[in-house]
Amino acid sequence: MSKPRRHSLTAQTAYHELVSLLLDDAASDIRGSPTLRVRGERRYWYDRYRIGTDTRERYLGEDNEALRQRIERHEQLKAQQEERRAERARLVRLLRSERLLGMDNLSGSLVAAMSKAGVFRLGGVLVGTTAFRFYEGELGLRLSFDQTTRTQDIDIASFERLSLAISDTVEPSLVDVFSDLDFTPVPGLDHNKTWRWKQSRGAALVEFLTPSFDAEESLRDLAALGVSAQSLHYLNYVLAEPIDAAAVYREGVLVKIPRPERFAIHKLIVADRRREGPDSFKSRKDLMQAEFLIAVLAEDRPEDLQNACQNALERGPRWRERIERSLTRIPDAARYMQDIR
Repeated sequence: MSKPRRHSLTAQTAYHELVSLLLDDAASDIRGSPTLRVRGERRYWYDRYRIGTDTRERYLGEDNEALRQRIERHEQLKAQQEERRAERARLVRLLRSERLLGMDNLSGSLVAAMSKAGVFRLGGVLVGTTAFRFYEGELGLRLSFDQTTRTQDIDIASFERLSLAISDTVEPSLVDVFSDLDFTPVPGLDHNKTWRWKQSRGAALVEFLTPSFDAEESLRDLAALGVSAQSLHYLNYVLAEPIDAAAVYREGVLVKIPRPERFAIHKLIVADRRREGPDSFKSRKDLMQAEFLIAVLAEDRPEDLQNACQNALERGPRWRERIERSLTRIPDAARYMQDIR
């Protein structure tokens, strides 16, 4: 496998600055009093504000040091919104000139509309090939528009329990968002649960997923997003501790994606699940993405990759079998993994 090409230091710096400015923007939207809520062992921040005689709470995120610092500065950040918007537009222009893939108008407008409605704020995480494209900015890689990055599908995953715990919902509803963008529900066996939307005059598809902790992979509800989701085994692994990312579209769009090391290991597992039958092409694509990321992470973040792999291997014999079988299909990646294990 050839050595991955890198973006310039200028492009890498611009991307991470764009993510930081988008996070500042999210904190500047606070309308009332930031309030900390404890739910079980977790702590969540809410924006508590009044509309007429009603008191409402808008979910801001799980408690961490970075969010606390932004909440403390939210009044200052609000005053700098226009200045920050101009800077974000400049950074997006710079990133386009550096040939980052960015997003086309269809997927960009779709992701932007979901972000504005609160999908990523309320626990949604981009997965699949759309998420893979975001590692170009996160890892400073120069991706090409080939079979590893080409997709018309957008997959969003979230934990069912988190969706319930948040006690907040998207606004407007995703049904309205998709209707406005000319997407219609894809009929399923259960007419009361919709988890897929298809573009009316095209091939683009949006799917919602959630981890399955049962023997069956049934449809489940994501309360915060107001949709149903197809539950899948192994998905809980890739959704742990997602990171913030920036879509190179208009003035930038803030989204969530999996940690790259977990994405790579999860692709090994998924590739083995799909190695036979109608999904064999997707299996090869999964392996190509895993191999690409493993080569980069083994050089840049070997400890992260090692920890992610060890975490997966310790989850049971079925996990180990799937990972090992996929690695036999990509010898270069297997050697990288052997070196760090």
